[in-house]
Amino acid sequence: MLKVGLTGNIAAGKSAVAGVWRSMGATVVDADELSRRAVEPGTPAHDAIAREWGPWVLEEGGALDRAALRQIVFADPDARARLEAIVHPAVAALRDEHFRQAQARGEKIVVADIPLLFEVGMADEFDVVVLVDAPEEVRLARIVADRGLDEDEARRMIATQMPSELKKARADVVIRNAGTLGDLQDAARDVWRQLERRAGGGG
Repeated sequence: MLKVGLTGNIAAGKSAVAGVWRSMGATVVDADELSRRAVEPGTPAHDAIAREWGPWVLEEGGALDRAALRQIVFADPDARARLEAIVHPAVAALRDEHFRQAQARGEKIVVADIPLLFEVGMADEFDVVVLVDAPEEVRLARIVADRGLDEDEARRMIATQMPSELKKARADVVIRNAGTLGDLQDAARDVWRQLERRAGGGG
């Protein structure tokens, strides 16, 4: 089974690529979805976060207040590292279970959609790493427009991630997203066919 790591800096278009691949039959394991599951009330990770930062990172019903937690970790690299040390192992366990299930179904390819794949040192865990990349100013404009954040906060979010030039040097495949959505979708389909050929799945 070919393990593919799909990544890209914030607002690069990675989710659009994942959507195209899903439409072509891919199993895509979404790290953000796993991250939400890993910290649901009653999980060990949720309890650890509540102990670390107290009730002000919890909503009234006990779920994590993601906005409050984001403000803390984006302003404090040490806090972000502590949060990652809690969340990443829990997410990894959920992802490994998805991989085992895909392999049991006989799937030839499984994709892990991981925004911070390089930052957390996971590149070597995959047979192929695909990076979706877009110019920084394009990504900045998308964050401001799509997420309702001001430009300063958007720049801080971009600054927390590894520069895309470093990621491009380490990725096996780079999908460039500097044109239209249709251009990106066409490129995504082309790369998926390449992955199918590599995995022996035709295409």
